[in-house]
Amino acid sequence: MAAEEYGIVLDYMPTGKSSAAKTEPLAQVIGKDSFTLLEVVPKPGISLTIGEEVYVGKDDRPKVELVKGRIAYKDLTSNSLSELEDIIEEIVLAQKEKFLNFFNTSRAISLYRHQLELLPGLGKKNMLAILDEREKKPFASFEEISQRVKGVSDAQKMIVRRIVEELEGIDTKHYLFVRPPSEPREN
Repeated sequence: MAAEEYGIVLDYMPTGKSSAAKTEPLAQVIGKDSFTLLEVVPKPGISLTIGEEVYVGKDDRPKVELVKGRIAYKDLTSNSLSELEDIIEEIVLAQKEKFLNFFNTSRAISLYRHQLELLPGLGKKNMLAILDEREKKPFASFEEISQRVKGVSDAQKMIVRRIVEELEGIDTKHYLFVRPPSEPREN
């Protein structure tokens, strides 16, 4: 998976983490493409705001001095955790086509499991209904999924909840939307 180009600020700490030995400004950011959680150091004199989009790619970064690296869900601050779902929902809405395409093109993982079944609250019966409906005509909006498949009340929320579950990493064998955690390196 490619590195993130842009991220959204979840939390900005002008004096860094209280537990850190070095006091430097620090921000926690979520990537817009693969939902990678990152810690970044802003350039001197730059103050970031929650919800702000920042460039975190390889080229010259206007607001970010250094991308310290990936962080785990458990390392998020309480402010980051409180902003997380809303910001993920904004990212999903901004990339609606990508996530609608998941409903229109998802496939079986094994003989007994389908990618759609990994969405929270979606069982076999609703998965089969979605497959049946998409055969007739691809879905054009999240609202249309709810209208055509009676057991699905909010497809967009299902996507957001799945992304949060993948970020938490608890018992996650299949990553649909989030960049999987990197494997520990052998010495």
